Amino acid sequence: MDLAAHDANVPHNPLDLLEELVNANDWAHDRSSDQEMIVQVQGHWSDYHLCVIWQPDTAAMYLSCQLDVKVPSTRRGAVLELLAAANERLWLGHFDFTAEEGLLLFRHTFPLRGVSGVSVEQLEDTVDTAVGECERLYPALQLVIWGGHKVEEAMAAAMMDTVGEA
Repeated sequence: MDLAAHDANVPHNPLDLLEELVNANDWAHDRSSDQEMIVQVQGHWSDYHLCVIWQPDTAAMYLSCQLDVKVPSTRRGAVLELLAAANERLWLGHFDFTAEEGLLLFRHTFPLRGVSGVSVEQLEDTVDTAVGECERLYPALQLVIWGGHKVEEAMAAAMMDTVGEA
């Protein structure tokens, strides 16, 4: 493979554009390197921590959105069942549970090889989707973890669209 041809297929660093989006929204963030950024986004239920990693060698951008929820070992099975049910209806990304650290995450990876880069609209949509899906799942997690509800009941409550404000 010709290295010059390979360089032409590597898009511009999408974290540069993401940093502009983050600054425009006044979100707290830390860009520790050209390849990693941590962003804190305030939601209705919780603050969410986005971790975005740019891998130029594979021309892929990874985004995760961590939910600030502790899962007791006695409720892990129910939480995994809830995540599986939530993943069935997602059109972008997926929820994951890391057993070792006990983290709940929404994850998505952008393959960007062969394109000039990611658009600001794609970044906005992905961040909105990640935070929005975490916001939707958060109450269901609380019902399953602390309320002892069945997964079906929690999912039904999470899928209910509310109108207006109380």
